Amino acid sequence: MPYALLEERATLHLTGPETEDFLQNLLTADIGAVSEAAVTPAALLTPQGKVMFAFLLSRIADGFRLDMARAMRADLKKRLTLYRLRRKIAIEESEEPVVALWGAAEDARGPADRRFAGQPVFRLYDGAPDGAEKVSAEAFRSLRIRSGVAEIGEDYGASEVFPHDVLMDFDGGVSFRKGCFVGQEVVSRMQHRGTARRRLMLVTGEAPLVANSEIRAGDRAIGEILSIEDDRGLALVRIDRLAAAAAKDAALSVEGVPVALDIPPYAGYVIPEAPAETDAAGDAT
Repeated sequence: MPYALLEERATLHLTGPETEDFLQNLLTADIGAVSEAAVTPAALLTPQGKVMFAFLLSRIADGFRLDMARAMRADLKKRLTLYRLRRKIAIEESEEPVVALWGAAEDARGPADRRFAGQPVFRLYDGAPDGAEKVSAEAFRSLRIRSGVAEIGEDYGASEVFPHDVLMDFDGGVSFRKGCFVGQEVVSRMQHRGTARRRLMLVTGEAPLVANSEIRAGDRAIGEILSIEDDRGLALVRIDRLAAAAAKDAALSVEGVPVALDIPPYAGYVIPEAPAETDAAGDAT
């Protein structure tokens, strides 16, 4: 069972009697459902509903662990401290290692990472597991990309996307039942009106791909590649434009390389039907 030490990740520990209520009113996930057995995706949004910070939550003694991009830890700590006011909550940086472990389910150790649909992937915070094979962090990145799991800092930037764009409505990162959180009004409106048009997709090319390149359907841009791993990658795609392209059998390409797009296995969205074309009189054709 391979494991990777994720040195670009770091953790914060939030502890104290008011911690759960504090996070419940702030973050996108249902804090009451967070356990020690799994890591739960969550985000702190801007008031406009975009993802400012994203991380993995798990319970610890008297509080919660937030597992995030190391480069964003200081800023997140500062932001949480501003929101804390006079609540009895300690916010502390931890030096514990962050380890990803994957392979056979019978060798499970640590909380499960449920972002990976049906795959046995786990998180460890107490050091390298005995008897497992150490591999590079790049091997875990490859697993993420091929599984359709995007991460802030690695694949997209802060305040650039809505939770729906990166499928947090399908990976458990957003609760639409728990009530208010920062940015909740915008996100709930997108959910109930079905207005999410940008979606994370898997892209596969007939040759190696280039990150940050446009995906084109004929001469029209329909999306952008976020991250690549040889001939595969993660992309943000306008699914309404993809539907229109499919209706016309338009070929998809990136920098002249033919590509195919697929919905990640854990995502429940569908490509919408293309709107009917109209003639000059405005009648459907």
